[in-house]
Amino acid sequence: MVQYVGVHDLIRLIRLQGIETVLRELAEYIEDDFRRWPAFDKRPRLASHSEHGAIELMPTSDDALYSFKYVNGHPGNTRDGLQTVIAFGMLSDVRTGYPLILSEMTLLTALRTAATSAVAARYLARADSRVLAIIGAGAQSEFQATAFKTLLGIDTVRIYDTDPDATQKFCDNMKNSGLSITIAASSQEAVEGADIITTITADKQMATILSDNMIGAGVHINAVGGDCPGKTELQADILTRGRVFVEYTEQTRLEGELQQMPEDFQVTELWEIIAGNKKGRRSARDITIFDSVGFATEDFSALRYLRDKVSGTSFCKTLDLLANPEDPRNLFGLLNSSVPDEECSFE
Repeated sequence: MVQYVGVHDLIRLIRLQGIETVLRELAEYIEDDFRRWPAFDKRPRLASHSEHGAIELMPTSDDALYSFKYVNGHPGNTRDGLQTVIAFGMLSDVRTGYPLILSEMTLLTALRTAATSAVAARYLARADSRVLAIIGAGAQSEFQATAFKTLLGIDTVRIYDTDPDATQKFCDNMKNSGLSITIAASSQEAVEGADIITTITADKQMATILSDNMIGAGVHINAVGGDCPGKTELQADILTRGRVFVEYTEQTRLEGELQQMPEDFQVTELWEIIAGNKKGRRSARDITIFDSVGFATEDFSALRYLRDKVSGTSFCKTLDLLANPEDPRNLFGLLNSSVPDEECSFE
């Protein structure tokens, strides 16, 4: 039997623990795994692209555990009342190859993406940062705002989206968050006076959400929306003015803002900062950019956290996923085993 965490059980867990507690604990797992980055088998995600969007597999492993996530990105889904991103994932035992936990990862990915953004900002943003600008009020926006409040002490959010309904949805969801929220009339207005800027737009295009003249000294940019080939959010000039940090360089050059830059453009991987091998922010006037596309180790961390959190609790179920004959060599014998008649009926 395999542990299974569905949407209902994950929601129950988050409500009981509180989303801020979950984000803090999840951030610890993510940070710990970045700190031991060399222990992981790493490769860019495997992607199948179509005119409608992308379907991807994100695998990684260390010497004890293997994980993968299935995830899509279909910006046009909202026209049909569907989410642009859905996901599920699995954590397995490297020694036996047996799955340990299967989980929904649509909610879990939103949590881990927000936690990763905030972890990066703890090393790259100014310590006195209090104002967050969010460009794009889609499904990820509330998670980002909550993570930055929880992990960095952000107290003010300036929000902008081209869709007023999306902006209103954000405001409704965050009305009891304790954050001071201002609705901006443009991206330019949103970033004025911001210490940290998060870009999380959904349209699959080479867009200019932020232009160079909008960015002042000392700002940290959390560029999350540019996460697949042919999709960016930042004017290239911003990257040349600031210092750019990434998760896994090989993947980010394919999918992130780095698509706009030459192959020899210099970046620093986030794990090097967390492990203390290199310095993040060097001065209060530094412009730092986290060119985040999401990486498999973050899903590994999230699944590892969830396994530890739900083990032995009512927040998971057992799933009859694996054939388990008494004699491992006699798989065919399972067909002759005792199965209730009703389970064999086509009626």
